[in-house]
Amino acid sequence: MAQTDPSDSSPGRALIVGATGIIGQTAGRQLADLGWQTFGLSRSGALAVPGVTSIAADLLDPDALSAALAGTKPDIVFITAWMRNETEAENIRVNSAMVRNVLAALEQEHSVRHVALLTGLKHYLGPFDNYATGVMADTPFHEDEPRLDSPNFYYAQEDELFASAEKNGFTWSVHRAHTVFGYAVGNAMNMVLTLSVYATLCKELGLVFTFPGSETQWNGVTDVTDADLLGEQLIWASTHAEGQNEAFNIANGDVFRWRWLWPRLARIFGVEWAGFEGSPRPLTDQMAGMEDTWKGIAAKYDLVEPDLTKLASWWHSDGDLGRNIECLTDMGKSRTAGFLNFRVTPDSFVDKLERYRAARILP
Repeated sequence: MAQTDPSDSSPGRALIVGATGIIGQTAGRQLADLGWQTFGLSRSGALAVPGVTSIAADLLDPDALSAALAGTKPDIVFITAWMRNETEAENIRVNSAMVRNVLAALEQEHSVRHVALLTGLKHYLGPFDNYATGVMADTPFHEDEPRLDSPNFYYAQEDELFASAEKNGFTWSVHRAHTVFGYAVGNAMNMVLTLSVYATLCKELGLVFTFPGSETQWNGVTDVTDADLLGEQLIWASTHAEGQNEAFNIANGDVFRWRWLWPRLARIFGVEWAGFEGSPRPLTDQMAGMEDTWKGIAAKYDLVEPDLTKLASWWHSDGDLGRNIECLTDMGKSRTAGFLNFRVTPDSFVDKLERYRAARILP
């Protein structure tokens, strides 16, 4: 494989697949800040990250991908894109094809040294069709747990990665994230933004900031993943021999209970709160029909996004907070390999909240 030109002042060339997502935007900012010549691939091409060259192509169109990626010659590739479908069979078909098509298109570039694939805890918990209901790994989750018997699009994506790496001679890494706390514009699948929008609506309407999830999640120990920390691990694995050809969990490094964190979030927003009381109270139910209310809040505070659906993903946070199983990950393998970065979860939430406020996405 071709190596980075040593006369080039930048560390190299990077491609982010899924560049408009919460991790794609984060990793793009980090790579650009480090001097990488960075390309961001997405279906829309609607990327506004300084220092990242936006590329538009449909990941399910091999010919369009080959044309769009011609001349990019990336040294490292981050695959952070995925697409949710109605069944796991469709998830497997579509998401494995996206990985396969990207890696096939890059064969013409003769440049790739390392590919990092982002997955998540469904590797241990099972797919959407059988999520956290069948036989699953014990907590804390360890990377050496065997795959579950259930079909899983994460496994299919990994298999595409492994096959291409063997064929084309690049190294790989897989990164299994938990619930992500991050800052991204135009991406609603982010618990920090979703809960912040929820708290803002509660404050404006005099509602109680009510925990929406299960008793297990309210009382149990859990962890989350800071998006900046995840970006740092992606870059580390792509540039260090210890990160090659390995799968790594990625979480902040601390653990907490929502019954401890929820009152702290309520104090940040200045709202009354309520915990788990008998049964889950999903955000999809609590926040139904709030679109016009948010438009009024956006006008009142001169916010940049009046469309509630572009900010809050009620179903996504309901899924994470409604699980009836303890969810936390072991970070020992990553630390032993040399990745020692960490985040303190309450500080992580506040950091992202302040960024959203500075961008006038939240009041």
